[in-house]
Amino acid sequence: MSETPWLTVIGLGENGPDGLCPAALAALASAEVVIGPPRHLALLPDLQAEPIAWPVPFAQGIERLKSLRGRQVVALASGDPFWFGAGAVIARHFTPGEWRAIPGPSVFSLVAAHLGWPLEQTLCLGLHAQPMTRLRPYLAPGERAIVLLRDGSAVASLADYLADMGFGASRLWVCEAMGGPRQQITEGLAEDIGGSFSHPVCVAIAMEGPAQAALPKTSGLADDLFESDGVMTKRPARALTLSALAPRAGEHLLDIGGGSGSISVEWALAHPRCRATTIEGRADRIGLIAANARAFGVENRIEIIEGQLPEALCDLDPPDVIFVGGGLSAELLQTLLAEFVPGTRLVINAVTLEAEMLLAAWQAEQGGELLRVELAQALPLGSRRGWKSAYPLVQWSGTL
Repeated sequence: MSETPWLTVIGLGENGPDGLCPAALAALASAEVVIGPPRHLALLPDLQAEPIAWPVPFAQGIERLKSLRGRQVVALASGDPFWFGAGAVIARHFTPGEWRAIPGPSVFSLVAAHLGWPLEQTLCLGLHAQPMTRLRPYLAPGERAIVLLRDGSAVASLADYLADMGFGASRLWVCEAMGGPRQQITEGLAEDIGGSFSHPVCVAIAMEGPAQAALPKTSGLADDLFESDGVMTKRPARALTLSALAPRAGEHLLDIGGGSGSISVEWALAHPRCRATTIEGRADRIGLIAANARAFGVENRIEIIEGQLPEALCDLDPPDVIFVGGGLSAELLQTLLAEFVPGTRLVINAVTLEAEMLLAAWQAEQGGELLRVELAQALPLGSRRGWKSAYPLVQWSGTL
């Protein structure tokens, strides 16, 4: 039988040691050191072990743990350490033989059990260190979510955000200190819930709002959802472009000539593990990209680089897919061939005659698919209506 690891990560609930399993109690009894947040340490009775408050910032606690190698150590975390907890961070810094984890019931499980919600059909999010906009991709009438919050004051911020997004009629259950003697649950609507709440706190949400307030799950979001200076890939062309880019889970997009960032945003919305790097040479458009990424709750997965082509392409994290929406030149095409690995997918949009000629020559040399799309929109023409044509779009798609 293998030797017991020197580090044990224990998920502690609000009822302290009363909720721990025998293995966790035995680990505490034999520990030389117990390290954890002061709130967790206060839940334990007097121990023989040396108590250490987990330092701030969090990363310093990892270094403190490393300095304790060779002693029997217990690290305290909340509930299930591997569900928006410290477990994954600790596991990244230590080998599997050094540590073990003994999870407790997560706050998500406790809330779902109280409300009778099937957890596999409930969105679970940790917003204790994230902006409320992380909810944006998921807001839809009839959906349910349980979200962890930083502290009691964040409840009002969450309620205000829901109301601003058209979901003020959502029913909230504000859950404080779940599973312990201080447990308290307050129910109300997002648009009028009030009161003072204390940490630790989470909120269960039964979303209610107009269907049109939810983001469509297909490519080609409405143009007016984005901040723009007028230069952006419009909805029909964006839908065609996202279809050609074909995002898959976990893929990385390089968006050259980001503009308003609409392509990168929709790419990131395609899957929670999709990420994008966008290159833009104009500072004012850098601001637009950042604002749109924040508004859609995907700024943590979009890296923005201000730079000029082709120099900005050097030393980038290799992408799975490249989109060229601006700045097309023969030099750029040759740089793409030189800098990125064969097999990288590539989609290029062009509207000028010069760019169209480049793409025609590029297809003759590299193969791929060349598509020309002409779009027209019905608009008033005097007392009647007529077709107003957009510039024809030429799109090349293929692989390097």
